[in-house]
Amino acid sequence: MDADRRHPPATQTPDDHDHDQHPHPGGLAGFVQSLFRPHSHEAADSVDAALESSADGIRAVKISLVALGTTAVLQLLLVLYTGSVALLADTIHNFSDALTAVPLWIAFVLGRRAASRRYTYGYGRAEDLAGVFIILMIALSSALAGYESIRRLLEPQPISNAGVVIVAGLVGFAGNELVALYRIRVGRRIGSAALVADGLHARTDGFTSLAVVLGALGVLVGFPLADPIVGLLITVAILFVLRGAVVDIGRRLMDAVDPALVDGAEASLRSVPGVQDVEQLRLRWVGHRMRAEAAVLVDPTITVVDGHEIAVQAHHQLLHDVPRLIDATVHISPTGPRGEEQHQKLAHHQ
Repeated sequence: MDADRRHPPATQTPDDHDHDQHPHPGGLAGFVQSLFRPHSHEAADSVDAALESSADGIRAVKISLVALGTTAVLQLLLVLYTGSVALLADTIHNFSDALTAVPLWIAFVLGRRAASRRYTYGYGRAEDLAGVFIILMIALSSALAGYESIRRLLEPQPISNAGVVIVAGLVGFAGNELVALYRIRVGRRIGSAALVADGLHARTDGFTSLAVVLGALGVLVGFPLADPIVGLLITVAILFVLRGAVVDIGRRLMDAVDPALVDGAEASLRSVPGVQDVEQLRLRWVGHRMRAEAAVLVDPTITVVDGHEIAVQAHHQLLHDVPRLIDATVHISPTGPRGEEQHQKLAHHQ
């Protein structure tokens, strides 16, 4: 039997149901908190928590869009003034990095929509599709930076005001690193692979801004080719970011999870009174939330009511122990020959 779906699944942020971060305060503080935000697993709380995590993602992309957009515009003005190809390459993918906030913004908004008869799991996958767009933008910025750097190697152009380029590179590093720290922190907290990948992209952009500084220093010491050479190094750096992003987003699209999460979820199920063993467990990401499907073995002599109680308790325990889990379906199977005999009816479908 499955856990009765009339018992609505609880949704939680990572901070809500991770035992390390989910204290139940006692005393006066606990009483006051229970008045304003009682601990429960009702549907309304599920919706509130999901909306809160998506709102955090939207806030992160808004702030990063403004910060990186401002940085890129300032750098573009300095590119026109100095003619630095390394600074141009850095500016190009700063613009692309800022633009990747737009599809993420759209994805987080879509992810807040309720499930429908067509999209029965909701719209969380829009976040993974935004991750694919991020990959394409990283690839495009790499191609443009590489093309421009090779062109400048073949057709060298002088750089004026190398000191201004150095200042611009330092500004680019500071802007990118601040955005990277913010994106990564929020992305990890809400479980968004796309937002984390975008934060890592911004961090690499910050280090390539420092590479721009090195190119300008090369020009100051009499080595003008340092500028396009550094532009090529930026291209290589973007390719490394691209590889990492492809791996992360690809794993999400293929429903990959950390095996340690599976081990923890199995241990959680086995800790439930009445569960004799875990027959099967599957976890999958849907955007920045996780869903579970589990089958557990129980005593074949218990009643349907008792079996249902075990399923509900197992569901509840998973929500507490598995970070970012939004829903779980728990199937109950009897141990022994009778259960194996019943499962044989499905064997020819597998």
